Amino acid sequence: MDQATQLRNVIKMRNQNSAPQARVITITSGKGGVGKSNLAVNLAIQLKKAGKRVIIFDADFGLANIEVMFGAIPKYNLSDLMYRGMSIQEIITPGPMDIGFISGGSGVISLNNLYHDQIMYLVKCLNELNELADFIIIDTGAGISDQVLEFVMASPEVLLVTTPEPSSLTDSYSLLKALYRNPNFQTGGTTIHVIPNKVTSREEGMAVYEKLESVVEQFLNGHLNYLGMIPQDAALERSVRQQKTVSLNEPNAHSTKAFALIAESLLSGNGEQTQLKWGITQLFTNFLSRKR
Repeated sequence: MDQATQLRNVIKMRNQNSAPQARVITITSGKGGVGKSNLAVNLAIQLKKAGKRVIIFDADFGLANIEVMFGAIPKYNLSDLMYRGMSIQEIITPGPMDIGFISGGSGVISLNNLYHDQIMYLVKCLNELNELADFIIIDTGAGISDQVLEFVMASPEVLLVTTPEPSSLTDSYSLLKALYRNPNFQTGGTTIHVIPNKVTSREEGMAVYEKLESVVEQFLNGHLNYLGMIPQDAALERSVRQQKTVSLNEPNAHSTKAFALIAESLLSGNGEQTQLKWGITQLFTNFLSRKR
């Protein structure tokens, strides 16, 4: 019996009388430098301002953007939970406004090598996250690596960040093409929201979305959802240079208000959503299934 099957069986045993599932949102992009981690951090802050408990899971192993913006360097990561027996609370680093931050580190890479007891412990700890958070935001790496695709395919809800630049649109479409043409991708199980960044107006943001939606519909027989846009904003650029989050550093900035509107859209359900409301434990089950 492989790890994914074992994890699935454990989840079935825990389904009865289980706590409500935290809403899992995965943020990704076709290339780096388009504002993916900025969205993750500022969205977390806006959701926290709305009274929601938020944990960010950093699955971008190559960079430490969230650590820098939060000013919180994690002492522990997922490997410490799986191999050193630490609790889920012990590997959560507190960030601004008491937003939790978990570093994936090398732990996700090692998921396929878990023994049964380790899988049982992982499931127990992941279930505890549902008691600690209303939203779990996963920040993936950028680009079209197998790891990024696995996280996206395993997620119920994805935010795809892009910009009006032709190269960014091309990279976003390349990511979507790799996703839709993967035989393991189930289009009915994942909602993909597009968030144009660095746009000059709402009209430009909608135009960016419509370009991607048109080619995805025509060539991939798929559908994307428009969730909102983030304007080109000197205040945001200034906060990035200062290694701060604009939502806290400049609460009246245009970009701050845009992040707030995106959070409001997610909370109000204005954006289309998949009917599958599974949470973080199911995501890791799916992730393991893709890896097998």
